Amino acid sequence: MADENDNITTPDPAANGADNQPQIGVISQYVKDLSVESPNAPDVYQWETQPQIDVQFNIGAKPVSDEVNEVELKIDVVAKADQGIAFQIELLYCGLFGLRNISDEQAHPFLFAEAPRLLFPFARAIIADAVRDAGFQPLMLEPIDFTALYMQQREQQAAMQSGEQPVGNA
Repeated sequence: MADENDNITTPDPAANGADNQPQIGVISQYVKDLSVESPNAPDVYQWETQPQIDVQFNIGAKPVSDEVNEVELKIDVVAKADQGIAFQIELLYCGLFGLRNISDEQAHPFLFAEAPRLLFPFARAIIADAVRDAGFQPLMLEPIDFTALYMQQREQQAAMQSGEQPVGNA
């Protein structure tokens, strides 16, 4: 019986394009910074008025290496009532994303729209747990359409570069 391994050939990865195909992947996600404050405890638990919730968020991205970028999703939540601040939470939730064979033109929308969309459910759960652990009802943040916000920001930047005045409030 002949050795069957004599005729096996290993395909060359470069020949089938495996080394130049675009690739994106999540490497890791983590809490970079978390602050939970309830400056008026224990009095706050006796307040009868519902606090007004103000939520602000910001997205940042920076390269860590040639093929790895860190995306930061910063969420600030302040709950204010007539008596003062009920609670304040600041979360900086990050992800490391690997991008290989992706042009800058393609990477920018991914890093500032798609990556935050992937991070948001985890950040949302952390905030809900932090609010609950501070002694309040869990705060479930509404979903955010990061793609629409990204497109709106790009349109505003293009309008400003062309000398037009932006229309509407964002």
